[in-house]
Formats: sequence, C-alpha cells, structure tokens
Amino acid sequence: MTFIDGHELLLHASKRIFDYHAYASYYKYNQQESKMKEKRKSTDELEKTLGKTHPNDASGFLAENEDSLLSDEFSFASYMRGIIKEKNIMQQEVFLKADIPERYGYKLISQEKRTKQRDIILRICYAAEMTLNETQEALRIYRMPELYAKIPRDALIMIAFNERPGTIIEVNAFLKKNGMEPLRSSGTIE
Repeated sequence: MTFIDGHELLLHASKRIFDYHAYASYYKYNQQESKMKEKRKSTDELEKTLGKTHPNDASGFLAENEDSLLSDEFSFASYMRGIIKEKNIMQQEVFLKADIPERYGYKLISQEKRTKQRDIILRICYAAEMTLNETQEALRIYRMPELYAKIPRDALIMIAFNERPGTIIEVNAFLKKNGMEPLRSSGTIE
C-alpha cells in the first residue's frame, strides 16, 4: 500500500464516520422533535387552558405545559439548522437565494445578531424551502408575529409559501403586481 492509497483509505473512512455521526444526530433530532410535537398543545389549546387558570395556579400551568411553551433551550438557531439539514441545503445557498449578505445570515441563524425585520426571517425561510407551517413555527420561535391571513400582504406571502412561484425576486414581483410592498432585504440590528 502506498502513501496515497493509505491517505485515500483514511479520507474515505473519516468521511463515512462523519456521515454516520451526521445521520445519527439528524435521527436523534427528528426523534426528539417527533416526541415534542406529540406533546405540544396548539396556541388555541393553551389559550383555552389559560382562560380557566387562576393566578395561584400559574406555576402548575407552566409545569404542565412545559413542552408546549417556547423556551430559550429550543432556539431559533437549532430549529433553523435542523430544517436546513433536513432539506439537505447548505446555509450559504440559503443566504444566496434569500439575497441577504452571507455574514449577516450566519449571524442571524447563530443568534449572534437579531433583526427586527420580519421580512428578513421570511426571506431566509423561503430560501430554505420551508413550508408555511415551518415558517410560522420559525416566526414564533424568533418571537415575531406570524403571517396572518386577514392582512392582505401576509395573505399574499402565505400564497407564495404555498405555491412557490419562484425566487425571492419573483415573490417580490408578485407582491408588487398586487400593490404590496416587496420583502425588504436589509434588517435593523438590535
């Protein structure tokens, strides 16, 4: 065996080990996510329970509904990384498709920086090929208002997520054609 053959063998083995670990973490993430979804209550269910909860029972409500409430532990970063990995897309490709600067995109996803602009998060979600439900969840986790069907611009954005008319440029053209503001491309840093 030559040095090159040995080196190629080592590279092949390390790639297989990396693939195994990547698959194992992906599998573990999906298993945890499936269990959490089974336990999670919808916002409507939580609101009904809250309507019947006395202030003295607040700690009981929090404990009983822990899996349904947003926590710092379940971060936007881990949610987005999981979705992007699931869709088998590179983050760099997402930022390119979202038409936002790559460094800024990485800082947003890692939560090193925050934006007050919901459009930036919508651009990232659209570029990551997320469904409308996945996007609504991302907005909730980021603590931004979800898309609301009674708001005309939001309704059109929901159509775009459901029908996938093309790139962000085409989504913006669709919004403009219908008299709405396009998705903004730069955010305000907190």
